[in-house]
Amino acid sequence: MAHKITEDCISCGACEAECPTEAISPGDDKYVIDPDKCTDCGACVEVCPTEAIIAP
Repeated sequence: MAHKITEDCISCGACEAECPTEAISPGDDKYVIDPDKCTDCGACVEVCPTEAIIAP
């Protein structure tokens, strides 16, 4: 199961740049994680300034 980005996302893009599988992309009002590409490595969690990314 993939990580999820909550409503606390401020669309800074730090997570997208950090994702080794390119699973994160801009959405309408926040970034989104493609569950088919996410490997649950947690790299995005470490760089999120608002702690908006949660583990499955």
